[in-house]
Amino acid sequence: MRKDRLDGTGLALLLGVQALLAFNQIIVKVVNVGLQPVFFAGLRSALAIGFVWGWLVWRGRPPKIRRQAVLPGLAIGTVFAAEFLFLFLAIDLTTVGRAAIIFYSMPVWFAILAHFGLGERITPTRGLGLVLAFLGAAYAIVSGAGTGEGSLLGDLCALGGAFGWALTAYIARRPVMRAEGPEMQLFWMVLVSAPILLLLAPAFGPLIRELQPVHLFWLVFQASVVVAGGFIAWLWLMSVYPASTVAAFSFLTPVFSLFLGALVFGESLTSAILVSAALVAAGIALINRAPRR
Repeated sequence: MRKDRLDGTGLALLLGVQALLAFNQIIVKVVNVGLQPVFFAGLRSALAIGFVWGWLVWRGRPPKIRRQAVLPGLAIGTVFAAEFLFLFLAIDLTTVGRAAIIFYSMPVWFAILAHFGLGERITPTRGLGLVLAFLGAAYAIVSGAGTGEGSLLGDLCALGGAFGWALTAYIARRPVMRAEGPEMQLFWMVLVSAPILLLLAPAFGPLIRELQPVHLFWLVFQASVVVAGGFIAWLWLMSVYPASTVAAFSFLTPVFSLFLGALVFGESLTSAILVSAALVAAGIALINRAPRR
């Protein structure tokens, strides 16, 4: 049932999902110690196929491959693979906080795509948000030069992940994939991305690093709780509560990631990175602000 405002249940679930997505980046950093990042991303998608399939069957809507959805499905799965190839490499190369800030500049790139391809006009308020979020991401990249914590390549990979996320969202909003529904969209994403990532993985070095049982635990956690649980919970929130309200809360994830990175890995909370986070958060809030009636 659609609701016109966020209630207590929705707020609690929304905060939980944002915290889970931030913690997810900590998990990626940990598992990258044991598994090569691209191989890890491919295994996660492969395992998630079973979890998402089980969810759809439990809901009484087993996956159905429609002929008209094959090409868009292949496209969204391929872009999804690129998104997480870049993100997992970024977290391996740079700090969690920096990767999160740059990755969550995604609304900037999606707003531009939606302006030209979906007819969602960029209003003055959204335009200001685009500028602030762009400046935040750019400042995060520039300010990281020579700090010794991150790397330019890692920052650029995070930016590539943001581009991939925006394009995934754009394809999902096109008529054919919109008709598939969010859960079937997710099924296409993991179904197509798994073989692509697993085939590409050997090009990025040895598949196994210092593998420990804890890394396998977090791999299964990623595929089940994060992908089949967190992503579906997010999609459910978007379907029940006002989309602009839910989307505006996405600014919390890079903030949570920033502080989790400092807490778990001892990453520095420099003034530059805090300014970058504030600019991106403010920009996301403005981009997703509901227009006045």
